[in-house]
Amino acid sequence: MPLPADALIAREKLTEYLLQWRSEDDKSAFLAQAGYTLENAGRLMADIREQLMPLDAELVENTDYGAKFSLAGVLTGPNGRTLRVVTIWMTEEATGQTKFITLYPYKT
Repeated sequence: MPLPADALIAREKLTEYLLQWRSEDDKSAFLAQAGYTLENAGRLMADIREQLMPLDAELVENTDYGAKFSLAGVLTGPNGRTLRVVTIWMTEEATGQTKFITLYPYKT
């Protein structure tokens, strides 16, 4: 099932987590391979919306907070390189709002 078009992607998830170097569980180096940086965080947000959100998401589990979904696909970055990724989303039970949680490399 596709995610709702109005799903929320908090800019802080990108700028303070995914695109920020971290000593543990760093994702910024992975995303940099396709040209994603703090300076073009808006491009990452747009690419997630345009390239991944139209794909079908799969229900992972129902939690006390809401339904958790996984969506796997390919992101083509600003430099033309592609990355296979998995994104995690949650539709909050309390609000009904679907929110972006994280992104990580797709491992086969």
